[in-house]
Amino acid sequence: MLLRDFLESSAELLPKKLALVCGRERHTYAELDARADRLAQSLIARGVRPGDRVVIHLPNSVAAVVSIFAALKTGAIFVPVNATTKAEKLAFILNNCRAAVLISELQNQPVPQTPWLKTVIAPGLNGSAHHESPALLGFEQAETSSHAKRPVRRNADDDLACLIYTSGSTGQPKGVMCEERNMVFASGSIIQYLENTEADIVLNVLPLSFDYGLYQLLMTFRFGGTLILENSFAFPLVMLQRIAEEHVTGLPGVPTIFTLLLGLDLRAFDLSSLRYLTNTAAALPPNQVLELRRKFPRAKLFSMYGLTETKRALYLPPDKLEQRPGSVGIPIPGTEAWLEDEEGRRLAPGKIGELVIRGPHVMRGYWENPEATAKRFHAVPTGERLCYSGDLFRQDDEGYFYFVGRKDDIIKSRGEKVAPKEIENVLYNLPGVAEAAVIGVPDPILGQSIKAFIVTRKPMSEMRVRAHCRASLEDFMMPREIEFRDTLPKNASGKIDKLALASEGPSDCIPVNTSALNLETRN
Repeated sequence: MLLRDFLESSAELLPKKLALVCGRERHTYAELDARADRLAQSLIARGVRPGDRVVIHLPNSVAAVVSIFAALKTGAIFVPVNATTKAEKLAFILNNCRAAVLISELQNQPVPQTPWLKTVIAPGLNGSAHHESPALLGFEQAETSSHAKRPVRRNADDDLACLIYTSGSTGQPKGVMCEERNMVFASGSIIQYLENTEADIVLNVLPLSFDYGLYQLLMTFRFGGTLILENSFAFPLVMLQRIAEEHVTGLPGVPTIFTLLLGLDLRAFDLSSLRYLTNTAAALPPNQVLELRRKFPRAKLFSMYGLTETKRALYLPPDKLEQRPGSVGIPIPGTEAWLEDEEGRRLAPGKIGELVIRGPHVMRGYWENPEATAKRFHAVPTGERLCYSGDLFRQDDEGYFYFVGRKDDIIKSRGEKVAPKEIENVLYNLPGVAEAAVIGVPDPILGQSIKAFIVTRKPMSEMRVRAHCRASLEDFMMPREIEFRDTLPKNASGKIDKLALASEGPSDCIPVNTSALNLETRN
């Protein structure tokens, strides 16, 4: 089985079934399959071949869904990129993966110039503008200029299906190489424990560039359900209305979403259709787990843990919530996990160590980055790959895992992984900044919020720093707090001591205006 089969099989078995609701648009499986076929044929006519990379830089939309399956039908590797990603980072990704095609709204950005980019397809653009390279084409024209003939299958299950770029400790994003079989296995394992059926209607407010959001699309099309696709969770009342109007049965979320929902009076909405809630990206506080159980008594709550490099790793069966509200569970069906110390020895229950994951969901590695791949993925004599998560856990006597913390300084904010180095690089590009350090601080809504410490050579306003960051960073990477200092603490080697900064507790700082904080989850 390949990922393209998720749509094609459902289109054959359930052609008139409502597959996707996005805004005012409603599409059946047959309609989406035909649209993806036409776009795939258009891509093939423009030279896209199996293994080429197709970057999809779009917000949650019908165009994004059609583009993902069109790329899969050509045998290409699709690369979902957050719609808020700025030109510099987008250019890095395009160059790093040597993309042949970019599908993007562009939003008044110049067409990126890379040596490999042949075609740019832009929703909302009328007609085409043929430059020497790349050719610029309207999405509607690309979609309607070819016939809806299903492309010939040219892939095997060990081919790459997708590259998902994730932040790393160096500040440069790394492309996680996801094979067809990795993603097929992971989606099937999750569907198994969620007990999904054709009757399920899933509300997805998470971006398709975030693997958690992407898998809501893939899984729903695999089991033949209906996906309600929204662009953000910035308006929780709209979410609740959608659940009631569309009779939603499944709601995937992150702690930020559930914190917002728990702050509302839910009695005005008919939420009786909800069968399950899922949480990942960051662990839910135990008190929040119990409060969700109280406010959604008919829905099963699945607390989970995962990372892009394996998709999902652990899940807590809902019947264990009451006795283990702080746990993120056991390995997902068909996989194994354990803890190791720094010397690579397996640890007994009660000890804290790094989570190691084994199974068909362990991805191939990082795109053309053997050094980073070797650190995260370890080959064993059987030919399998083990994933070393970089996260510290403990395990109880019955095999349930509890998240303790991260080994590196990656920040988990709003369900996203944020590399402090990437933000620090942006701050250092601002004239007058002498030193900068970025850390994550506990936040009841965001999980962690981003705080920047800055030493300047001359007086500087918070407004100037914020404007500079906004020009280069996605919204979820914007510092929420900015603190100006005369000096920053240093460790024995002369490096900025972030542990000292993190241990200082609250201080007088300049918070970013929360009215400007967009609570969308972005990846």
